[in-house]
Amino acid sequence: MFRPLLLVPLLCAALAGGWLARTAVLRWRDLRSAQTYELAAELRPVLLRAGGAAVCGMCVTAFTVALAVSGQPGTTPLTAAEAARAAAAPRPAGSAVPAAPPMPTRADQAPGELPPVVTQFEIIGRPAEGELLQAAVAAPDGHPRTVRVWLPAQYREHPGIRFPVIVLHSGTAGKTADAELPDLFDGVTSAVKLGKAHPFVVVAPEAPSGTGHPCELLAAAPQAVADDSALRTAVGGAFRTLPAGPAGWGVLGVENGAPCAAAAGLARPDLYGAAVAVSGRYDAPALTAAGAEAPENTSARLLLAAAKGDGSGLASARALQSALQAGRGRAAKATVRISEVVQDYTPERERLRLVRVAVQYLAETLAKPS
Repeated sequence: MFRPLLLVPLLCAALAGGWLARTAVLRWRDLRSAQTYELAAELRPVLLRAGGAAVCGMCVTAFTVALAVSGQPGTTPLTAAEAARAAAAPRPAGSAVPAAPPMPTRADQAPGELPPVVTQFEIIGRPAEGELLQAAVAAPDGHPRTVRVWLPAQYREHPGIRFPVIVLHSGTAGKTADAELPDLFDGVTSAVKLGKAHPFVVVAPEAPSGTGHPCELLAAAPQAVADDSALRTAVGGAFRTLPAGPAGWGVLGVENGAPCAAAAGLARPDLYGAAVAVSGRYDAPALTAAGAEAPENTSARLLLAAAKGDGSGLASARALQSALQAGRGRAAKATVRISEVVQDYTPERERLRLVRVAVQYLAETLAKPS
């Protein structure tokens, strides 16, 4: 298809060039005749036609060369399927694909952590006076999943500051926590405006699919999801956040996402400095077993928050606290607090205030923006 497309402008340029050259010659003859009889005549029309003919000649030459090159064997562009087959074909001995240049490493990069990459996040909204961005990041199983990042208003106001991070867990498969509870960012902003907390960058990964209750899966095998190096690397490479680790990163889960946050905080206190679980229902034996297998020389810090009128939620929180205190290994070393003071006239306002309490606890526990 490439050759017919070139043939049309080639013919047009050739015809135009021929006409311009012919009229230039005729004008030149008229000019010579006028000079012979000492009549007035202009040279400009001759020069313009001669110049146009020269330009058309160059176009004809260029199109002719392009046609000749496109007609040579091996120059036809490959389709996607042909390119895939060519890439899969065996290469001759001694040939190799050139290796990509090594990625630079950070001085604060933990051993075994992935090198930093720049993931392209796109703005999808501006809730709670901040900016909400979204990108696709590899999940622990290697499949792409949606990750949303909320930046507080202070992120743009202070371009030289790095911010601590809250990883916001979702309890609904295939969704991010903000899609399930869109007012969560309002709770974070409210805590900052009231002076109860400093600003945070909030990261909301999509919950894994394949099960209707992903937090139950996480509670049973927390080590499979809590150590999410791809998430930490993508966020650290694209945003000004504190280095990934317990000093500047915490985890939060609300309602269905609360068991996820509790499991992540108890299983990997070397990654998350504090965890808050709000209005959750917990599998105390599974979470206690996860806390017992936490890395050496670590101690989890966990806040279990529920509204004053949430009797079953508070009972579940106290059962988990008792199980951890009576647990073995590092589960018994976990610092577990319960908040039960929030009371308001609607569940939505209670959730807003509970998120405010959670953010205040994380601000007291984690490092400040710097």
